[in-house]
Amino acid sequence: MNPDTVHYFNLFLGVGAIVLQILVVVTILLLFLGLKGNKYLAFIKDNFIVLGFFLSLVPMAFSIFYSEVLNYAPCFHCWIQRIFLFPQTFLFGVAWIKKDRNVFWYSLPLLVAGLIDALYLNFVYYFNPSSAPCDATGVSCVQRLVSEFGGYISIPMLALTGFLSLITVLLVVNFYKEEIN
Repeated sequence: MNPDTVHYFNLFLGVGAIVLQILVVVTILLLFLGLKGNKYLAFIKDNFIVLGFFLSLVPMAFSIFYSEVLNYAPCFHCWIQRIFLFPQTFLFGVAWIKKDRNVFWYSLPLLVAGLIDALYLNFVYYFNPSSAPCDATGVSCVQRLVSEFGGYISIPMLALTGFLSLITVLLVVNFYKEEIN
């Protein structure tokens, strides 16, 4: 694939990740403030299954695109994160069809496990690459395959953003109370 096309694709994903990160921060702040009757939080709570489906489908599709189309071999931690992320699309898809709001309880443990690994990988990637559990002879966890916006946007950061956005949606479902006092 043309390197310019890949660069613009990475920029597109980077902008999307930054927008999601901003939305996560705004959502958590609104949730923390405990505002009742907030239309934004009510929308998330009412539509969390559809949001969860698309917030898991998009990273899954892009992960497959990177590995199968661009031939970026996933590192050990990418595989671990895929184990926890890929089922989310199916969990939320079935929940959408069945209108099962209990998907929260099936999804959350997987997301927390994936988030822990994503946090660890981001720490290694950005702050301590010498402690990477893999060496340069194979697929490296710290290889800079994607580096946009001054290196801020990387594959580990994209994964972390995906997990955080899904967990934030689930936090709204669990903690937001819509009643206006």
